[in-house]
Amino acid sequence: MKRLINDGYDVVEELLEGYCLAHSDYVELKQDCNRVIVSKKMSSEPRVRIIVGGGSGHEPAFLGYVGKDFADAAAVGNVNTSPSPEYCYAAVKAVDAGKGCLFVYGNYAGDVMNFDMAAELAAEEGIRVETVTTTDDIYSSENVQDRRGVAGNVFVFKVAGSAAAKGYDLDKVKALTQKANANTYSIGVALSSSTLPVTGEPIFEMQDGDMEVGMGIHGEPGIERTKLEKADVVVSQLIDHILADSKLKSGDEIELLINGLGGLALMDQYICYRKAHLLLAEKGIKIYKSLVGNYVTSMDMVGMSISVIKLDQELKQLLDHPCDAPYFKVAY
Repeated sequence: MKRLINDGYDVVEELLEGYCLAHSDYVELKQDCNRVIVSKKMSSEPRVRIIVGGGSGHEPAFLGYVGKDFADAAAVGNVNTSPSPEYCYAAVKAVDAGKGCLFVYGNYAGDVMNFDMAAELAAEEGIRVETVTTTDDIYSSENVQDRRGVAGNVFVFKVAGSAAAKGYDLDKVKALTQKANANTYSIGVALSSSTLPVTGEPIFEMQDGDMEVGMGIHGEPGIERTKLEKADVVVSQLIDHILADSKLKSGDEIELLINGLGGLALMDQYICYRKAHLLLAEKGIKIYKSLVGNYVTSMDMVGMSISVIKLDQELKQLLDHPCDAPYFKVAY
């Protein structure tokens, strides 16, 4: 394991402490719950609060998107493990302003169970909590409702935060967030496993020189494992899968994200972006805006994913709405 940590059992607490020290002008830990990151830049007027969350190891997701006019809190679990119901409920108690809260998180069984339990606890106190689970990983299931949430989370979180910032009620914030999710498509490729801090061992075995298209951010199996191809070949495969699933056509407009999984050089990510851009342009698909970098990672996994969100005027306006979080900014 090539990691700079102390005790593997302390990585989450030390991560959160370090993050809050580094970004103390943006966030703080909830006083009685050291697994909940709370925004210091919440609006003074009551409005719907956005709560994101999931396991550690995907930084900057989820804590990096807590800030002004984005997420209001993040509940953080152990590495690749959902936050407990207590953490999720504590996030609600920390930020609710009487207008209700929206949970937005990836569609994984543990997260669904624990966030749902937290919503039930909140309901017992008269706090309304609604949920949108992200389902952008196109390979993970033929049934869209069963798909996982991966890097497309970023688009969905952004729309949720913007809708709340505009002062919309909880029903409208939820509907717009669902709309963003329904128009978001992702697929990735892994060239290595990530390593678990406690054991120092890889999550799964993978030979040097191999790649696996469609692998999930926790090491979930992909479509096939083959010898590593050149970047243009890999990106062409991923774009083909996205186009087949999304039914994007000439004249459609998208935002494009090339997401590093933690261990892939930024140089390589831009080489992948180049090919994706060219392929989409050849199809007549308009790229409105682009993001390149590490947005939803898997610790030190070498790999990348491609996400697109199909746009209309409403989604464009929400994605363009100003926000200010440590790992995502749109100018005011």
